[in-house]
Amino acid sequence: MTQLTMAKALNEGLRRAMADDDKVLVMGEDIGRLGGVFRITDGLQAEFGAQRIVDTPLAESGIMGTAVGLAYRGYRPVVEIQFDGFVYPAFDQIVSNVAKLHYRSQGAVKMPITIRIPWAGGVGAAEHHSESPEAYFVHTSGLRVVAVSNPQDAYTVLRQAIACDDPVVFFEPKRLYHTKGEVDLDTDLADAAPMGLARVARPGKDVTLITYGAQVSTAMDAATAAEDEGIDIEVVDLRSLSPIDYKAVTASVRKTGRVVVTHEAAREAGLGAEIIASVTERCFYHLETPPVRVTGWDIPYPPAKLEKHHVPDLDRILDAVDRVLDRPNSMSEVEL
Repeated sequence: MTQLTMAKALNEGLRRAMADDDKVLVMGEDIGRLGGVFRITDGLQAEFGAQRIVDTPLAESGIMGTAVGLAYRGYRPVVEIQFDGFVYPAFDQIVSNVAKLHYRSQGAVKMPITIRIPWAGGVGAAEHHSESPEAYFVHTSGLRVVAVSNPQDAYTVLRQAIACDDPVVFFEPKRLYHTKGEVDLDTDLADAAPMGLARVARPGKDVTLITYGAQVSTAMDAATAAEDEGIDIEVVDLRSLSPIDYKAVTASVRKTGRVVVTHEAAREAGLGAEIIASVTERCFYHLETPPVRVTGWDIPYPPAKLEKHHVPDLDRILDAVDRVLDRPNSMSEVEL
């Protein structure tokens, strides 16, 4: 086991995937000599050459269109979108071509494209640099969508995504790039947990707290704080947002009978709404109280000095836990 930051784990995942398969190449803005704005591709162009670590023009639609053509020719392109809010110029290519060509061709054409998106806020950046667009892609049939929360998953799930014959939208939480954790660089993908499975990040018996990405760290802090009041929170890290591992989710909910879902994206038609609807359908008779969402507000991403009021924090999550436990002094989201 090696201590790595998430950024370095992603770098090692790309390096291993490229070493294992010469059909893997990486494309994006400033990813070559610069190594990317977050240095995720640092050193890879020197190792694999400019034909496989490709600096592209500032044209996300052109990058995605090129990736589609490469996938047609049997390559496994990995596309880096420099920031989450920059993905929208490529949105038409992703939802109209990448997501549909396998179905449209009755299986004759595969689109093994991995779309890496540095994602969400908490780093003091402006709008278009701190957005959470995951619901758009989860809603699009034909795409797999994953979100990692720790260095080991960053390394393993990225390799799994690149090896997958389906297109994968791979969300990387920017504010966790410099967090460290143990990584087994010798992980055999055949032995690793499939990227479509959720994991119980912390077992508990009183409340199920469902989340993903950077919010997993906040959820874990909330669970630790709740211990002081005798509340035992089970934290479920979804890992995969499409498909969602409802077997793991419902097993937790049937045990605790209470559900809180938290994500940084806006509340209206966000992923939390779909999770709660699906959990209610599957676990209605096990629920002791109505499920609760803790999300970002329904506004464009705020200026950096205000983002602490936008991103769900420990206090808002603990208040939601109080609400599902019907504890006194809890407030509704409207009151908050």
